[in-house]
Amino acid sequence: MKPETPGAALRRVAVALGRYPVLSRSVAAVLSGLLIFGSFPPRPFWFLAPIGIVVLTLTTRGAARMRGGFGYGFLAGLAFFVPLLPWTGIYVGPVPWLALSTVCALYMGLFGLLARLLFSLPGWPVWVALTWTAAEWLRSSFPFGGFPWGRLAFGQADGWYLSLAIVGGAPLIGFAVALTGTAAAAVLVYVWNRVTVVPTDDRSPAESGRTTTTRIGIIAAAATLVTIPVTGAILRTALPGPQEGDRTITVAAIQGSVPRLGLDFNAQRRAVLDNHVRRTEELARAVAQGQARKPDVVIWPENSSDIDPLRNADAAAEITEASEQIGAPILVGAVLVNGDRTTTNSVIVWNGAAGPGERHDKKIIQPFGEYLPMRSFFRLFSEYADRAGYFVPGHGDGTVRADPFERPASSRDGGIDIGVATCYEVAFDRAFRDSMHAGAQLLTVPTNNATFGDSEMTYQQLAMSRVRAVEHGRALVVAATSGVSAIITADGAVQQQTPKFVPAALVAELPLRSNTTLATRFGAEAELLSVILSGAAVVVAVIRRRKTRGRCVNDQATMDQPVG
Repeated sequence: MKPETPGAALRRVAVALGRYPVLSRSVAAVLSGLLIFGSFPPRPFWFLAPIGIVVLTLTTRGAARMRGGFGYGFLAGLAFFVPLLPWTGIYVGPVPWLALSTVCALYMGLFGLLARLLFSLPGWPVWVALTWTAAEWLRSSFPFGGFPWGRLAFGQADGWYLSLAIVGGAPLIGFAVALTGTAAAAVLVYVWNRVTVVPTDDRSPAESGRTTTTRIGIIAAAATLVTIPVTGAILRTALPGPQEGDRTITVAAIQGSVPRLGLDFNAQRRAVLDNHVRRTEELARAVAQGQARKPDVVIWPENSSDIDPLRNADAAAEITEASEQIGAPILVGAVLVNGDRTTTNSVIVWNGAAGPGERHDKKIIQPFGEYLPMRSFFRLFSEYADRAGYFVPGHGDGTVRADPFERPASSRDGGIDIGVATCYEVAFDRAFRDSMHAGAQLLTVPTNNATFGDSEMTYQQLAMSRVRAVEHGRALVVAATSGVSAIITADGAVQQQTPKFVPAALVAELPLRSNTTLATRFGAEAELLSVILSGAAVVVAVIRRRKTRGRCVNDQATMDQPVG
């Protein structure tokens, strides 16, 4: 018996899948979403993301109609976001978690719809990858200020693509991952057609020309698969060294931990403040005994003092005492009560007996958490609606200046300009971009993860911080109430990190840097250009689609005319 050729075997597979096209493509769409989810921390499997894009690209390409592309993209989105975001519903039930996951999945549905349209264009792998970037930009912007969590870039902190952040930030990483996937899909489609389609010599000159064009495109796609990782490897050598900078300082990050997890965090606010004071004083004693380096600046987490130290004398006295004992200014995460009874989520530089100095009021506040848009409407759907805060966004450039006690405060060279992105803000490109333009030499992410329990959220956020460190070429300090706190160098490496749910202090000597990366200078413009290009590609594809339909209608009308 003659053995079956690979082409014949693949043709039999195609026939089998063709019997249940919707079911097989739906399963593939779900698989693609799960693969992308698998690339995110705490799992180190970053390489699953481009594989997931390959599967999603092939699935949407096989859709019979554009609405099928939307449906398969939406299914992939659900398979990705539902397991990625359960921490959003830990203490408020599944409704907010599933609602947010569904809204985010709609953007992947939009990607699937547009991808199905763009497959008709020459060079479609590039246009489809650009459309992925544009869809992520749209999700990061709308509604209610957007929700960037789950961008492809934030699953790549351990992978080949991380170094691309120094050129184009998170958008370029996402585009590179997507382009790897779409280019690989193009190669697989070509190979599939070569193996499964029965060859014939009866080709017209036009068909021969299309074959030549296709081969050129496949060569370009294959070259892309090689070029992207090589570029990442080359750029990694261009990243700054861990101690490379203008001068070095010693920074301490304090993790005081909390008595218990949950939404009743505010009810324990005195204990949380005491924990951070106590751990700072323990570090001060270690410094006095020569067991630890004396810090030039100390960073506390978000919500380390939910008692307003500008209004409460006891809280102010505790923070002052801790600052004087450690002999350094403390960046205190505090909730401040405004005159109209609204609140701001702030980071205050506390200078010992001199008291509060500069402060950063969180500018990008979290909807449905720190505030509730359309409160009367959403109150109808959840009993937790009224537990949302009444925070208002701050203004400013996101930078605070801390002057170490052992240097004269009047000396501008002695001070430290620190860029601050408080918790949720780190997900947004514009947060650190503003502080970098204001001259930030060091970055910090004070965060409170106690309200999200023992979830993957803290590791997802840590990966974002690693991307931001490379993007802007700065050392970065993460200070978390309950963990994970970390010291991150400008090449994205985690130099130190704490376990969760234990009091801890990290002390590190870090460089201050003043030069800027291409991503800092041109990142916003590059992302805008990608959105414009993808929009232009969609317009061209729509025009081509209408012309093709018009020709088909005219040809049919000609055929229907009577002869003679």
